[in-house]
Amino acid sequence: MIDHLVYATPDLDAAVEWVTAALGVRPTPGGRHPGLGTRNALLDLGGGAYLELIGIDAEATADGPRPFGLDRIAGPRLAAWAAKTDGIDQRVARARRFGYDPGPVLSMSRRRPDGTELQWRLTSPGPHSVEVVPFLIEWGDDTPHPSATSAGGCRLLSFTGAHPEPDAVAEMFRALGVEFSVEPAPSAALRAEIEGPGGTVTLS
Repeated sequence: MIDHLVYATPDLDAAVEWVTAALGVRPTPGGRHPGLGTRNALLDLGGGAYLELIGIDAEATADGPRPFGLDRIAGPRLAAWAAKTDGIDQRVARARRFGYDPGPVLSMSRRRPDGTELQWRLTSPGPHSVEVVPFLIEWGDDTPHPSATSAGGCRLLSFTGAHPEPDAVAEMFRALGVEFSVEPAPSAALRAEIEGPGGTVTLS
């Protein structure tokens, strides 16, 4: 179900150093996102999921606002997550039939530092500072999944969500065909506990 968790940060290099010191594993440089003005680093979480640390690419310009609120956030946060699917068009159509529109399906790509080009299709994450409802992602047939090529040794112990309107959010999850428990809370939040050989961290 979980494809990856998105940890958005205004300073990617600092976030990489913090994660490395806390977990004992250095995230793998992922690459740059053309047109978005962002770059990332990745950490395998086991079970086919991974953690994406994403930040501003100072050497590139963005065609519009950067995703995950990167143009305005003051500190790092667990901003969103992606649910994996093998048939994204059908999944989007199903969600719309059940009353939830996850948005248009976009094609994207990036090139890893070793020159390998990755291709995927996804629905755009929403505009809020924290998105409890996931965006959908489908990787290209010839694209190796990032979890298989990212630094290993860590595992996801828990992943939970909270929202002021959990019942409304639950309807969106049902429309997407995704199972995820959301607790009531004053504001939207995601929380992940990750264990590595050097320790355990909680991202929120």
